[in-house]
Amino acid sequence: MELASHVTLAALGQQTLVGLSRTTILFIVSSGLSLILGVLRIPNVSHGSLYMIGAFITWTIASAIGGSAGFWAAMALGPLAVGLLSLAVERGLFCRLYEREHLMLLLFTFALTLVFGDMVKFVWGSDFRSLSVPHAMQGSLTVLGLPFPRYNLFLLAVGPLVAWGMWYLTNRTRIGKIARAAAVDREIVAAMGINVSWVFAFVFCIGCFLAGLGGALVAPTQNITQGMDHSLIMEAFLIVIMGGLGNIWGALLGALIFGLTDAIGILVWPQFAIVFPYVAVVIVLFFRPRGLLKSVW
Repeated sequence: MELASHVTLAALGQQTLVGLSRTTILFIVSSGLSLILGVLRIPNVSHGSLYMIGAFITWTIASAIGGSAGFWAAMALGPLAVGLLSLAVERGLFCRLYEREHLMLLLFTFALTLVFGDMVKFVWGSDFRSLSVPHAMQGSLTVLGLPFPRYNLFLLAVGPLVAWGMWYLTNRTRIGKIARAAAVDREIVAAMGINVSWVFAFVFCIGCFLAGLGGALVAPTQNITQGMDHSLIMEAFLIVIMGGLGNIWGALLGALIFGLTDAIGILVWPQFAIVFPYVAVVIVLFFRPRGLLKSVW
């Protein structure tokens, strides 16, 4: 087990692009988790399970319709189905628990993780699934003299769009401003005649929709299997803490650090690559215990 004696500039550039495409998935999932944590104050451990369900639903829709139309329909309908599932859970269960202590909410979301895991096993079984990209996205393009998969370039374009959309939602729309106010003082917001319960439902659905979107986008890049949520949820929580609670740009920066350190670690010291992102988290939190950027809630 030796540290790589030399790393070419071309290899470093290629791994950086790979890390950036992984950053997109991490950011999308983490931004949804950050939104729920920031507004509802709920440590939603089941967020990773919704990511997994989003991947399975996307595969199911794409397989049922087939072709390029099936792929793009699945990309749109898969996250939407997760959002509707989350709405049913929130209206049926979560809305009754907002006043309870955080430990009960944490245990409840952990119980949901077990329920969702069994649901996935019952509906889709234990076998893994795989999703192919449309013909137009197959193969590679040359970027800075390096071959890079077309689908990964698509992921690089989606990430900034989601970041801008989240920023616009929370800072420029009425519902976003109400959600931010409710996060600070929900009693005052309710006294103004606003139905805080439905505001929370909207925020929860948007956060879970992003988890489903992350699952849909990752489906063509890896095997879709039960248990794919376990490592992802831990990474998402670390990214949210590292970036700053409720700060969308903080989640983006945290995901960027996590994704790039992982990709470069594989290139430099593959035997211990898994350690690199966690070392980065420790270093960041040692110097910035409250996160890289200021919490906005």
